[in-house]
Order: sequence, then structure tokens, then C-alpha cells
Amino acid sequence: MYWYFKVLQNYFNFRGRAPRREYWFFVLFNLLFALALSVIDTVTGLYSAEYGIGYLGGIYALFVLLPSLAVTVRRLHDTGRSGWWILVSLIPLLGYLILLAFMVFGSEASTNRFGPNPNRDPNLIIDSENNSGRF
Repeated sequence: MYWYFKVLQNYFNFRGRAPRREYWFFVLFNLLFALALSVIDTVTGLYSAEYGIGYLGGIYALFVLLPSLAVTVRRLHDTGRSGWWILVSLIPLLGYLILLAFMVFGSEASTNRFGPNPNRDPNLIIDSENNSGRF
């Protein structure tokens, strides 16, 4: 949950790097919240068959749009790619597979043009014993 809120705190931050852990935990919790809101929309009758989304789900999707783009760009930076590679997802099916592969690839081991490796820099690594999951 820490990583989810860390991404939300970096709402407009398209600079720097995001390790795999940050990206994938954000994706996981984002998916769980979207599923929960979808169920709530369906049960309460807020789901619109015409638009294919519920009101709560739609509001949530708008809320996490920019953080999702930002963490994806930072994740691309972590693999040594420009954030403009996110546009590859505009290619039907193949683009999503390429972007998925980039998200799965490991980080560049050393400092790259986007900053130091967050997995190697001891100042950027989260110490779960001392941090206790707080921000």
C-alpha cells in the first residue's frame, strides 16, 4: 500500500525513475480498487451500460489517470528509455505487449540520464523496519 500512495504523492512527477516494485504494486492496488468500485457501481445501480463504466469507477479512473501515466514514464526511465515510448501503446495489441515487456525488464544497474538507480542508492531504498510504511 505504501507504493500506491507514493505514486499518488508524485502525481505530476514525470522525472526520475520508478523501480519495478513501485510500478507493479501501484498496478496491483489500482486494479483492486477499480474492481471494488465496479462491484459497488453494479450493486448500487450506478453502472451505465451505455458508457460501459460506473460513476464511481469513472471518477476513480480520472483521478488516477495522471499518476498512472507518470509512474509508467518513470518506469520507462528506469529501463533507460524515454517516456515517449509510452506512445507505443497506441499500436493495437502489439504496442501493449511491447510496453508490458518494458515494464517487466529490470532496471539499468547504474545511474542513467534520468537519475540514480533507486534499487542501488541507499538513500532511496525504503527501510521497512525504520519506516513502518509511513510517508
